[in-house]
Amino acid sequence: MAKGHSAMKPSDEHLLVLVTAPDLAIARQLVALALEAGAIACGNLVPGIESHYRWQGKLEQSNEVLLILKTSRASLAHLEEIIIGHHPYDTPEIIALPITDGNARYLDWITNSVTPGAPPPSDSR
Repeated sequence: MAKGHSAMKPSDEHLLVLVTAPDLAIARQLVALALEAGAIACGNLVPGIESHYRWQGKLEQSNEVLLILKTSRASLAHLEEIIIGHHPYDTPEIIALPITDGNARYLDWITNSVTPGAPPPSDSR
């Protein structure tokens, strides 16, 4: 096999977690806190999404930033604590999707980059 290549492998322990934030500053803060705490291996920020939803009986629309976070199933509760503890929304979106298959080296990197069960960072607001 050529350098940099490896086989795909099935996974039942890796997750993509989707979180929305009201702006880039908050999205960057959430990713930094999660990285510092070892709750994620990587976070991608996708600015400029337009969200439409029903909230407290009314139809709402807002511009948001989508966070795409890579973590392990063992670190999900830790990540959720961080998001809930530092997110400005009363009910932040936190949706975990299983990664069913992925590049073996990348999945191993996720596993080796997270620290399951580490305490969440202190509130720095």
